[in-house]
This record gives sequence, C-alpha cells and structure tokens, in this order.
Amino acid sequence: MGGAVSAGEDNDELIDNLKEAQYIRTELVEQAFRAIDRADYYLEEFKDNAYKDLAWKHGNIHLSAPCIYSEVMEALDLQPGLSFLNLGSGTGYLSSMVGLILGPFGVNHGVELHSDVIEYAKQKLDFFIKTSDSFDKFDFCEPSFVIGNCLEISPDCTQYDRVYCGAGVQKEHEDYMKNLLKVGGILVMPLEEKLTKITRTGPSAWETKKILAVSFAPLIQPNHADSGKSRLVHLPPVAVRSLQDLARIAIRGTIKKIIHQEAMSKAGNGLKNPPRFKRRRLRRRRMETIVFLDKEVFASRISNPSDDNNNSEDLEDERLEEEETKPSELKPDPPVNFLREKVLSLPLPDPLKYYLLYYREK
Repeated sequence: MGGAVSAGEDNDELIDNLKEAQYIRTELVEQAFRAIDRADYYLEEFKDNAYKDLAWKHGNIHLSAPCIYSEVMEALDLQPGLSFLNLGSGTGYLSSMVGLILGPFGVNHGVELHSDVIEYAKQKLDFFIKTSDSFDKFDFCEPSFVIGNCLEISPDCTQYDRVYCGAGVQKEHEDYMKNLLKVGGILVMPLEEKLTKITRTGPSAWETKKILAVSFAPLIQPNHADSGKSRLVHLPPVAVRSLQDLARIAIRGTIKKIIHQEAMSKAGNGLKNPPRFKRRRLRRRRMETIVFLDKEVFASRISNPSDDNNNSEDLEDERLEEEETKPSELKPDPPVNFLREKVLSLPLPDPLKYYLLYYREK
C-alpha cells in the first residue's frame, strides 16, 4: 500500500502534507481538518497509523484515506447554513468536519447501515464536544445519525444542498442519488471508478465533473428476503432550534467577539502574540504516485509538471532547515481556550457556565 503524501508525525503535519500536495486548497477546509484530530477516530491499538495517507478498516469501522476526504470536502464547496447528507456516515469523522463549516443553523444528517458503527460515531462525537478545545473555536452543526440502507430513503424526505456517498454507486442508482439534491446542490460520489462531482443546475439539468480515479466497495443492495418489504429510512426532521439553544449560541458568539476585541486592543498597545512554533520545512514531492489504499479502495493523482524543476529548491530547503533546527528547540505551549476561560470567570452559577460550555467536564 502507498499514499499520495508522506506520513505525518501528528495531525498538523498530515494537513501540511495534504496542503503541499494540493489536496487541501481552501482555508475553510484546512481549518476543519486541523480542528479534528484524525487519531481520535481510531481504536487505541491502531493509532500509530492515523497520520498516514491510508484508509483504515476494522470490522465494520472504516475511514477513507485523508487525500480522499480532502478532495470530497473541497468538491462539496461547503458554506454556513447549508444542509448536508452523508450516505455511509461511518465513524462520523467527515460529518463532524462538515459540521464545523455549516455552523449552528445548518443541517447535518448521516445514514449508516451498521448499528455498531452508529454507536461508535456517537461516542466519538460526544468525546469531541466534551474534550476538544477546537470545538469552542467554531459554531458547530452537530450531526444526527440514523440506521438503514441509504438506497431505501423515504421518498417524502427533504432534499439537501450537499450530498456525499462513501461507497461505489452503481450506474442504475445515479438518478436516485441525484434526486436527493436541491436545485443548485452538489453531489459527490464514486461513480464508474471516478470520484464524481454533480451539480444540479435546474430541475432536470446537471453538470458533471470527474475529480479523481478511485475504487470503492459498492453500495450494499437492500435485502428483503426476510419480510419481502422495503424498510424505509426516515431522516430526522429539520427542526427549529429552541429559544434556549439560540440563547446559548448568541451568548457564546458575544463572548467570542469580546475576546477578539480584547486581543485586537492588546495588539494595538504594542503587545504581540507569541510567535507560532515553527514547524519543520516541507519538501515538495512529485505527484506521480498511484495510491493503493487497501484491497477495495485506491486513488491515483496526475503529476504536476511544475514539480520537475523543484530539485534545486528542495536542496535549498534542506539547507535552511538544518540551519534553523536547534537541538534545544522547545515544543510549543498548548493553545489556550480563551472562550472556556472567559465563561468560567463569569459571575454565573456553575450549572449555567457548564451549559454554555455544552456540559463539558472540568
């Protein structure tokens, strides 16, 4: 098995490599990838492989390679307030990254065939909300997961702005997938061994773009042998947020603005933010590599002709890296969760403070 980019030592280094290889191209997608540590979605005994650009599968639990997820995120062209449907939502890793971009007024639904995987995804989502400092940097659209076969979605379900399918779609199901989209919506799915982006430009008009050569395991066909009847999947209703939820969103937003204003004021008084820890300099890599993710999933990438002239730049980069690296180089201090500190300092009852922090543990 091989990867499209080199393995990273941590999540940030993996993202640096994906950026360098042009899999991550926009700031919104980069922020979402950095906010959620991919290793958190691995079982403990497999975390050593979390920062490799490879797929991972254990039983029913499956994660696609980072290069696949980054291409999907870029192709979906996500914006705050949109509705998203993830077919084959798995561990919830992709749905959670999408939720960071959709914001509190978006819709984030997932359909997963296996009940044990849904339970796993809910555990990982709860862990992210309760423990991750990144959670407080975003207005989050929390995913909702339902069990069922994504080919049996009830015909009266609402349509979505964005849809992703994480399994190979047979040609005969292409129209079924398209009909899940609103006009103006974007569907990304593996179709005929190509990761394909389909934009619905009108009630019966579509634009199709092939993104990446891939090979996914095909969608599992519905099995009606037991009862002979279809088991329709009913997606969660699009509910209006409660006044309590809206108040929490507004209060957290106001506190974030105050923190930002205080930081700007300090900067204006000549106080500078501490320098960011300097990461190792990245070398440019040629992109002819064919990616064999596992027996079922692979991807290939077209090489960039401009990379042919980078050898001398690579040598210069290595020289500068050696000069800048010091044996006593200190690790960066952990980031400060300013929102959490501000909320805990407010003259409020503890239960209200923890409600504002989404009941996060001390």
